[in-house]
Amino acid sequence: MGVTDMPMILFGVAVVILVVTLTGAVWSVAVPGRRLWPPPGRGSWQYLLTWVGFYAVCAINVLLLLMDWDSWVFQGPLRFIAGVPLVVLGGLLALWGVVTVGWKNTTGLKGGFVSAGPYRFTRNPQYLGDIVFFVGVSVLANSVLLWTTHLLLSLCFVVTPLAEEQWLEEQYGDEYREYRRRVPRFL
Repeated sequence: MGVTDMPMILFGVAVVILVVTLTGAVWSVAVPGRRLWPPPGRGSWQYLLTWVGFYAVCAINVLLLLMDWDSWVFQGPLRFIAGVPLVVLGGLLALWGVVTVGWKNTTGLKGGFVSAGPYRFTRNPQYLGDIVFFVGVSVLANSVLLWTTHLLLSLCFVVTPLAEEQWLEEQYGDEYREYRRRVPRFL
């Protein structure tokens, strides 16, 4: 195994983790009584597996960003004009969502119902912000490997709210149902 093989090995590991994560999200929507997300508690295997996998993919994506930078088709400075605003906008929206809802809710644990801040406009500002952020990073990096992992991450961020909605309705009842009626899932 040479140094040139490392990006593909890391990419393969990330894809496996993301396919497992996406399968778990779909499972959680289809079988809510045995859902994997949101997890039943902080020390549960579902919580640990989700967050270890997520942080592993994030670390791999940073390595792929460095190892596979500018290896694809989008040559020239135009990608910076498009990518930088997306990274900034997406990052700020996701951060605003985390700050508003708190770390406990962000990590899938029950920390109280929140409908303030960016949650007035979208039920999923963190996922929406993350998707915009990852599109921006993909544009900047010009790497088919990152485009692929970011597409899989984005699919996870589109499916996961479907599992969370069932859980939120169980936890917060009419308060959540009324909120869901008023505020769009993404935009």
